[in-house]
Amino acid sequence: MTKPLRRDAARNREKLLRHAADVFTEQGLEGSLEEIARRAGVSIGTLYNHFPTRDTLIDALLPPRLAAVDEIAARAAAEPDAWTAFTGFVEDLLIRLTADRGLLEAFTGDHPAAARLAEACHRGMAQLSAVLARVREEGALRADATDEDVVNLVWALSLLGETTGSPSWRRAAEIVFDGLRSRR
Repeated sequence: MTKPLRRDAARNREKLLRHAADVFTEQGLEGSLEEIARRAGVSIGTLYNHFPTRDTLIDALLPPRLAAVDEIAARAAAEPDAWTAFTGFVEDLLIRLTADRGLLEAFTGDHPAAARLAEACHRGMAQLSAVLARVREEGALRADATDEDVVNLVWALSLLGETTGSPSWRRAAEIVFDGLRSRR
């Protein structure tokens, strides 16, 4: 049984999480831990006291943000048209990924010690696979498009949005969707 945190320690932990969210959104998951501590108004030792490794900080911070993918998947599952469900899933995911560099890196990076992050990413992939299975079953997705193809295209579109800092990925997504749609 863990002892509850003192009020000041709990406040510091919350400040660290809030500022880590900002730094990771701006700079990615390799963002400066010193910057996080500075913005939170605590020492780097306090940060390490609460989060002994970068991955423990990532594990504390990202799962609620990754839970947004569960909401996106639920909306896709509720959509009666499989193609609309697929494009909506991808567009909603891209909106999240292009707005949050840390979330983008969580999906595309390698943080093996962040167990909850890895679990959420596997769940997100399973959700995308379910959406793709449904659109394939309906015959709306071109027959030779694999799950890996779609993941790579989503990744490329998210990088386009992340690097340009604009919604330019939207036009590219229209072209990608047109290329993925079955012509039957």
